[in-house]
Amino acid sequence: MNAKFPLALLATAVLAGAGGWFAAQHYGGASHQPPAAKADSSGRKVLYYQSPMHPWIKSDKPGKCTVCGMTLVPIYEGQQGFTVAADTVSLSSNAIQVVQVQTAEVRSRPLVRTLRVAGIIDDNDTRHRRLSAYVEGRIEKLHVNYIGAEVKEGEPLATFYSPMLLNAEREYTLLFRQSQMAHSYALTTEHKRLLAAAEQRLSRYGLTAAQIAKLPFKSETNHLSEILAPMTGTIITREVYEGQFVKEGDRLFELADFFTMWFQFDLYERDFAWVRVGQEVEITVPSVPGKKFTATVTFIDPNLNDMTRSAKVRVELQNPLLTVQGKSRRELLHRTYAEAIVKLDTPEVLTLPRSAVLHTGDRAVVYVEVGGAYEQRRVKLGRAGDTDWEVLDGVKAGERVVTAGNLLIDGQAQLNSQANAAPAAASPAATGAAPPPQALPANVKPYPLEVCLVTGLKLGTMGEPPVLIHEGQQLKFCCGACPPKFRADPAKYIEKLSALTKSAAPQTQNPQKQ
Repeated sequence: MNAKFPLALLATAVLAGAGGWFAAQHYGGASHQPPAAKADSSGRKVLYYQSPMHPWIKSDKPGKCTVCGMTLVPIYEGQQGFTVAADTVSLSSNAIQVVQVQTAEVRSRPLVRTLRVAGIIDDNDTRHRRLSAYVEGRIEKLHVNYIGAEVKEGEPLATFYSPMLLNAEREYTLLFRQSQMAHSYALTTEHKRLLAAAEQRLSRYGLTAAQIAKLPFKSETNHLSEILAPMTGTIITREVYEGQFVKEGDRLFELADFFTMWFQFDLYERDFAWVRVGQEVEITVPSVPGKKFTATVTFIDPNLNDMTRSAKVRVELQNPLLTVQGKSRRELLHRTYAEAIVKLDTPEVLTLPRSAVLHTGDRAVVYVEVGGAYEQRRVKLGRAGDTDWEVLDGVKAGERVVTAGNLLIDGQAQLNSQANAAPAAASPAATGAAPPPQALPANVKPYPLEVCLVTGLKLGTMGEPPVLIHEGQQLKFCCGACPPKFRADPAKYIEKLSALTKSAAPQTQNPQKQ
């Protein structure tokens, strides 16, 4: 139904034109059929009068064009009349209303595009920390024994017993106490060096400066040390249990800072020209329905993935702690799936509506309104926005292009092109006589009627009849709107042709019996 609707509109416009021709024939208006040549006051033979704007409008006497009202121009013997341009289509005001032709202005404005992406919300990679054992020993007690726990920098994670660490602590304590008992002038350089070396050894064993400062006040019966959180964050992995013996380098905990989260998505090569640092992004997360998180692009990875031909884009989001029913939690969870809309725009460029562009093979064409007609233009396109194309060549600012009805106009332009490309001998306008019939292949039957198979109108009343060969039978039509109707239901019209041929047979066959 939808495919036939535009053809029905075009057929309505064609029938309206046929009605105008009929009225013109009977009431002295312009005609589509060229008359016999006659001489004017100058003695030259006038073949016919023709509309320069609508070349198919012809009359045997002066008058006005039935489409646009323009005065008909005389075409003299030996002159070539106005021809239908293949790349220009003229429509009457009634046809424009029936086809519902709409136009829009070509103008300069920012090109807007909405890029929809999907990605993962991950933690801030610059604030990610793995805590390993600095020295071998045994985990005596875990202060944080579950994943997801929030810890602050300096809080104890575990109590640790290590003979090696204990010896280093006692050596430092002894040297420190000796330095405190001696007078400053009696403290030798060698003693200072040994104290600094002991302090440095403790630092390598994982003690913080605050822990080292408290060692001289530590009880001699306390053989345990504490493993402290190196940063404020969330425990995301725990590799040890109470009573477990660990060696140097064994992983104990992994911490991440969830206060600042990274939303990362893949950006493909075709979109590189659009995205830049600082652009606004609207993020939605299934785990937080109904809420949009607004942030900006902070980084675009210059390294492309060879397999996907894409690069990672980073957006930073704030993710503070929320208190829900007396308990604290983060609003955005780690490694959550998320979708986003990136609002893209460009400085002002020359644009035209996307609905105005017709893609035919490797060409992009539009139809420009020029003096009551529609001229086909080939355009060079740039970037595609949501509703507009960036146009680089083919049209100028201020021109109006067809945005609705351009498919029907393009169909008429193709018919005009086929008509101009068709071989012809001497035309009726040049000789005043009917053109000689073109030779048909031996296996093709000539068309037996003088009227259109679809409308029943006399052939030639609306210009050169379009010709179609179907299964070895030549067919002729009154106008370019009829062949599509025939193709929609060829069996119906072939049956009609057979009936019309049989009804005309007694009048044309067996002349000897008359």
